[in-house]
Amino acid sequence: MSKYNLPDDKGHFAQYGGVFIAETLMTAVTELKEAYEKYKDDADFIKEFEHDLKHYVGRTTPLYHAENLSKKLGGAQFYLKREDLNHTGAHKINNTIGQALLAKRMGKTRIIAETGAGQHGVATATVAARLGLECIVYMGEVDVARQALNVFR
Repeated sequence: MSKYNLPDDKGHFAQYGGVFIAETLMTAVTELKEAYEKYKDDADFIKEFEHDLKHYVGRTTPLYHAENLSKKLGGAQFYLKREDLNHTGAHKINNTIGQALLAKRMGKTRIIAETGAGQHGVATATVAARLGLECIVYMGEVDVARQALNVFR
């Protein structure tokens, strides 16, 4: 693979790449990056994260062999990863649990999220409640009407 297909140690792709962040967000993003670097290899953080994934989220979720689908589509074997069995019913909580744990380590007291279909908002609010964090979820008006069940949750 050419060296131009992979980012350098700063995340840049040759003369392109890097990041564009609105100046008003730069301080917060820098703080987040520093916290991530501090905790990503921290044994206590990893232990807490893995514990919550197993005992709160419900990981690891099973693979389901879709036998009838496999037969119907000519013999290729299809397996479905059952992320719907996670707490909150989707894969979104796998990410939000780590984000919220990091925010808590950073001393944050509030989580802000945006969502379209609602699953990310549900997962964020669920994890925030568990960790005692305030949570604000932003969702577009059309999405709120379209995804009323997730909004209700």
